[in-house]
Amino acid sequence: MKVQQLKIKAYCSIFNNKVMLNDQLLFENQETDFSSFIKLAYKNMDTNYPKFFKMDDLSKLGFLAADILLKPLTTDSERANNIALAFSNSASSLETDRKHQDSIVDKENYFPSPAIFVYTLPNICLGEISIRHKLYSENSFFIFNHFNAGYLYDYATCLINTGKADEVLCGWINRDTDDYEAFLYLVSTEGSITHNKEEIIKLYTTK
Repeated sequence: MKVQQLKIKAYCSIFNNKVMLNDQLLFENQETDFSSFIKLAYKNMDTNYPKFFKMDDLSKLGFLAADILLKPLTTDSERANNIALAFSNSASSLETDRKHQDSIVDKENYFPSPAIFVYTLPNICLGEISIRHKLYSENSFFIFNHFNAGYLYDYATCLINTGKADEVLCGWINRDTDDYEAFLYLVSTEGSITHNKEEIIKLYTTK
């Protein structure tokens, strides 16, 4: 196995009604709730993916952050991209699960619908990113109690050094009640930031 010195090529954060790429503010709107904010951010980023509006909030959050990072790399629609995905959070799709529970708890107002789960769950987020950017390599979604930089570091390093991926898009996307955050970063053999646990934690905590 050829061990390579890996780098963090770029990173994106969405939190507190802000969209950041590296240390640059791309979009901000403090006047709206999350659902309105994410739609405004989508339009401002010129994302142009109609199925975005069918997704649940978790998928919208991850999809938009990934699109900002991957769009410059995947503009050739005929080229398959060997970029793996390694996402994580602490709540899985709990927010949508609660909506489903609310739809069945009141027997006098019973309205469960499969539509709640058509574009939800973490695998939908990974799947739509893969379709959008023609990704055919590894993808995984991990559930941790908190952001686990060490595990993501080991996982991304292993994928690249064993030749299973050329690059890995890693990070954390969480949506639960009123809280949300996305932090994604692209691991590559190119870039200016050393890929190690300490740098990942630094980028995450200083976003």
